[in-house]
Amino acid sequence: MCLFIEQLDPLPSLLLCVALFTLHTHVWAVFRGATPPLAPLLLLLRLSHWICSLVLIQPAAAAVGPEYERCPESIDVQNPWKYPCAGEARTDHRGGLSLSSRQKKGKSHGESMAVEEEGLRVFQSVKIKIGEAKNIPPYPGPNRMRDCYCTVNLDQEEVFRTKIIEKSLCPFYGEDFYCEIPRSFRHLSFYIFDRDVFRRDSSIGKVAVKKEDLQKYHGKDTWFQLQPVSADSEVQGKVHLELRLSEVITDSGVINHKLATRVLECQGLPIVNGQCDPYAAVSLLGPSRSEAKKTKVKRKTNNPQFEEVFYFEVTRPLSYTKRQFDVEEEDVDKLALRVDLWNASNLKFGDEFLGGVRVPLRVLGQAGVHDAWYFLQPRENGGKSVKVEELGSLRLNIVYTEDHVFPSEHYTPLRDLLLHSANVEPVSASTAHILGEVCREKQEAAIPLVRLFLHYGKIVPFISAIAHAEVNRTQDPNTIFRGNSLTSKCIDETMKLAGMHYLQVTLKPIIDEICAEHKPCEIDPVKLKESENLETNRENLRHYVDRIFNVITTSGIRCPTVMCDIFFSLRESAATRFQVDQDVRYTAVSSFIFLRFFAPAILSPNLFHLRPHHPDPATSRTLTLISKTIQTLGSLAKSKSANFKESYMAAFYDYFNEQKYADAVKNFLDLISTSGKWDQKSIETPIMLKEGFMIKRAQGRNRFGMKNFKKRWFRLTNHEFTYHKTKGEGALCSIPIENILAVERLEEESFKMKNMFQVIQPERALYIQANNCVEARDWIDILTKVSQCNRKRLSTYHPSAYLNGHWLCCKLSADTAPGCTPCTGSLPANIQLDVDGDRETERIYSLFNTYMTKLIKMQEACGSKSVYDGPEQEEYSSFVIDDPQETYKTLKQIVLAVQTLEQQHTKYKRDKFKKTKIGSQEHPIGDKSFQCYIRQQSGSSTYSI
Repeated sequence: MCLFIEQLDPLPSLLLCVALFTLHTHVWAVFRGATPPLAPLLLLLRLSHWICSLVLIQPAAAAVGPEYERCPESIDVQNPWKYPCAGEARTDHRGGLSLSSRQKKGKSHGESMAVEEEGLRVFQSVKIKIGEAKNIPPYPGPNRMRDCYCTVNLDQEEVFRTKIIEKSLCPFYGEDFYCEIPRSFRHLSFYIFDRDVFRRDSSIGKVAVKKEDLQKYHGKDTWFQLQPVSADSEVQGKVHLELRLSEVITDSGVINHKLATRVLECQGLPIVNGQCDPYAAVSLLGPSRSEAKKTKVKRKTNNPQFEEVFYFEVTRPLSYTKRQFDVEEEDVDKLALRVDLWNASNLKFGDEFLGGVRVPLRVLGQAGVHDAWYFLQPRENGGKSVKVEELGSLRLNIVYTEDHVFPSEHYTPLRDLLLHSANVEPVSASTAHILGEVCREKQEAAIPLVRLFLHYGKIVPFISAIAHAEVNRTQDPNTIFRGNSLTSKCIDETMKLAGMHYLQVTLKPIIDEICAEHKPCEIDPVKLKESENLETNRENLRHYVDRIFNVITTSGIRCPTVMCDIFFSLRESAATRFQVDQDVRYTAVSSFIFLRFFAPAILSPNLFHLRPHHPDPATSRTLTLISKTIQTLGSLAKSKSANFKESYMAAFYDYFNEQKYADAVKNFLDLISTSGKWDQKSIETPIMLKEGFMIKRAQGRNRFGMKNFKKRWFRLTNHEFTYHKTKGEGALCSIPIENILAVERLEEESFKMKNMFQVIQPERALYIQANNCVEARDWIDILTKVSQCNRKRLSTYHPSAYLNGHWLCCKLSADTAPGCTPCTGSLPANIQLDVDGDRETERIYSLFNTYMTKLIKMQEACGSKSVYDGPEQEEYSSFVIDDPQETYKTLKQIVLAVQTLEQQHTKYKRDKFKKTKIGSQEHPIGDKSFQCYIRQQSGSSTYSI
């Protein structure tokens, strides 16, 4: 006994010695025949009971409340379930109540764009068209109009915001948004806000689409009813709980059943008003029960580690004998555990609700043990009763894509077939051309094909082959490349990818100027405002057209090499096919560079990343008039005024009926259709790659605090990375691209701030916080790509910050210590053509698999055409089949390759389903998965005490 006491902490040792001494005194008194007072003895027994529970039961020090102290060192702190509950005299007669120690799972602090799953990479992306809202409730004031904007949110994290449409209850946005999703999410949400100049913007309503429901609306224009927004419904994140039901012998010798509830941790809680100080409230729900307990508040984290245990009395005994034990069994099914997460607020309005979980005790099963992750859910009946139709509706078009990419060797057969397409004779029998034939829209096939061929450097021979075949099928030179053929769509997509920076350096400055000046340019007398002068407007418009025409026709030397090579091929094919028409060599090229490249970019600069949002109506009208004029100037039509349906446009075009404009266009077309002699790497003009506001931490300071973090305007070109106090001011700091040694994420624990990354330089690292996870990934990607060729790039880095004289990650004290973590894998140096070839091949496989019935029908068409020379059957007339035998041979190879990949996908899904454990960290219980979990557990009957 003395040896046992020596192993205890001083306070329990002292109390236990006092209790033993008092007990010894009472026993000796009884032995002598004396009658000691009963009250001190009962007090002594309770004290002993409390000491034993203190010593043996609760190793998690100070986790439950003030009545618990730190556990002795002899108890396993990593396993607080190792010892039985207070006063437990025996194990349960069914056995198996002890829980294994919790396995600590390492968490990656940097989230990559693709999630690795046993050799498989999973990519998520979403493309959204935000159309318009209608029937927004009026403002409750004399004006009644609202200034509305729309945000796109992954759960509660805003990743995009439209421009503000002023004074409208039916705002039209017309904005497109695309992003790669770098993390898991539950809801894709859209919020309509009303701007308030003096107070915080108020939310009008929202549309929340569950991830599993996104496919219902894939690619469809859909009107969604706006739902009410309430604090009780805005939840995200998950919580890890462990429950254990056990029998406890009380002081009086009777048996109770107690529920031990352990709140371990939460992940991904929402950040409320820039901060998250969460705590958990745990309560046992049931008839005549109102027990509630709270954890400690965890400051400045949305991934709190609680590790706290609470005990609840579940049942009381009716009678107890050595042979029989009866309790109120019906109580168990009526009871449930409620865990609510709250944000501890210092404001007078009280704490904010973050989400909750209700766990019925029937999940304990026969073993009496339950360990699972749960998605946090909204509070029931938390929102106010609002009629849905009163909030209006929002028109959206959502395209959500999830690519499951296998290791590269799985795609070798299909990839080889695709890359061999340019060498197949005729090209209509090639795999790539067949993909364009079976897809519903040519654009579907063009996007992955162009990216794949660009990645492997075979885009020019492929486009040359399909363009040559299309030219040979064209009868009228005036209609060359005017249809939505596979050739046209592939060239369009190539220009978007390879020519994006060409557009930036050519058009962006003048487009920005037009959007900033707001000069009146309306030349339609019907639409002219009373305060405007028609001649002044014509002069303004002519000035803009002249400037844009000049910057385009003098930019030939900057045209990317790959575009020049394609234009050279188009020119040669057209000139060979129509030798009589001398202008066809120009129109074949101008139909793309003017009609499909410059004119659309001027018309919708936001779609080509020249502007962040769609221009306002007046500016949009100006850009429309400029685009029409530039398109006509570039077409080299013989009767240009006849190209305009509107008389005012024909009159305006008379300004440009001079030969110098036609000569300038021809010189420009000659230059860009000369086989690639111009290398864009030789361009000395800085190209603006990305800019925007972010928050930076002051460099070279040891002081710690929010005052060291300041909002700055960041700007990245192909020459340097700078930040400025505000947009347009001089640079406060300039980092040459060659001085960027690495760009990596920064662990959240460094400053208790999300979405941080570091730009590592020779002297120090610059710590930056982006506005959201999508923006952080975009900055990291483009900074990494633009600095990829630097000779002194690091191979290792520190994932945490250097604070208080040491690195937080590896604890080394020297600020020049080499990194402790390998840098992110290498990326291609070419910014425009950074493509994942395996991912594009996976997308092509998905298209072939989707249109498998058309592949089979095309095989039938080949067979019909081989044995029958009569009129072509109507059901096969949509296919272009020049050589039935060669086409059938290719189709057979495609079907075999697609079926092989389909078997791989089926096996992966089957294996994943077998390994999926609902309630694990990767697949928490919640939403629909809870019902799945209950069905999985239905094999074992409800826990019966």
